[in-house]
Amino acid sequence: MAQVAITLCQRTTALAVLTIFICFGLFSGGALEKKSKAPEGGTLEAFDPNNFDNSANVDNKWFPLQPGTQLVYKGFTQEDEKRVPARVVQTVTDLTKVVNGVRTVVVWDVDYKNGKLHESEIIFLAQDKDGNVWLLGELVEIYEDGDFKGGSAWIGGMDGSSPGIMMKADPRPGTPSYSQGYAPPPFNWTDRATVEKAGQKVCVPAGCYKDVLVIVEGSKGEGPDAQQLKYYAPGVGYIKVGWRGKGEKLREILELAEIVKLTPDALAKARAEALEIEKRAYLYGRTPPAELMKGATNAKAQ
Repeated sequence: MAQVAITLCQRTTALAVLTIFICFGLFSGGALEKKSKAPEGGTLEAFDPNNFDNSANVDNKWFPLQPGTQLVYKGFTQEDEKRVPARVVQTVTDLTKVVNGVRTVVVWDVDYKNGKLHESEIIFLAQDKDGNVWLLGELVEIYEDGDFKGGSAWIGGMDGSSPGIMMKADPRPGTPSYSQGYAPPPFNWTDRATVEKAGQKVCVPAGCYKDVLVIVEGSKGEGPDAQQLKYYAPGVGYIKVGWRGKGEKLREILELAEIVKLTPDALAKARAEALEIEKRAYLYGRTPPAELMKGATNAKAQ
């Protein structure tokens, strides 16, 4: 979902050198035809790979993913009583990847803290026939002072993980919460979302937006008193990230600063970076590799 790193959601990420996973794990789980329970509790979304058609074409009003679009966010996190400058760059690549029988669009997120690379990840998203945008997995690499330390991944349908919904086709306040996916330890992805408000006006450095949707996200690991707030503008995606709750540790505030339409050469460089992340991961040998979208210009990275 470049978090797709604004951090799409907060999570507890277990560091593990990616190569140790190469020889372990077989495909497990498969499609969820009806709602089920996660081992830690909570209802998972019913996932049916047959309910996807042209799934890499994500044109949901609140979460559009147009290849070549780059969103730049700026803000800060609060860590150990210190305010740390943060910047997140989210790039929708022109790559697709088949995950759990569904063709997804690959989004590359990069997260910088205090000017240094902190996290780089690729995220796999797809839209079903009803217009819901699903998260089918992500691969996260962690850096410390710019040096690679390790990473972890979860893929829907593998090793007990399940896809979830990142954005409803018709999000409305007052409707039940929904799972944004599930991954067991060591990734520990248990995020859920609730639509809290609609019709808001929000101004950020990139501009002022009307009819903004406010969604509250939380996870079992963070506890009930730690929540992330995301503000979605129609035709754009999320334009702001905030937080609330005494239990919130990251206290991240980010605002959309710039929307960039990448040149063919810049998009080719982003594509190459995303492919390198995938190549370093264990899932590269256990799922079909990412490939160029049909009709995309195969410009070469310099």
